Amino acid sequence: MIISSITPGGPVPKRNAQEISDGLEKAFLGEMLKYAGPQPMQGAFGGGIGEEQFSSMMTETYADALAKRLDLGLAGRIGGAA
Repeated sequence: MIISSITPGGPVPKRNAQEISDGLEKAFLGEMLKYAGPQPMQGAFGGGIGEEQFSSMMTETYADALAKRLDLGLAGRIGGAA
């Protein structure tokens, strides 16, 4: 039995503080919207099972839109300049 060594696929690209902070802000806003965002409608005008299945995607879309418009100031803290 021959065991070959595992070689790395290449260097891991470094991400800048702005990319990291944008991702963190989006994740934070997504979690906040789960609890404080739009809630599914009940009754005759509710979306039923379809609304339940796709509500997480809608929450993620709202979080992405908010993250693009808001600046929570994480880039300065991650980069060390706060």
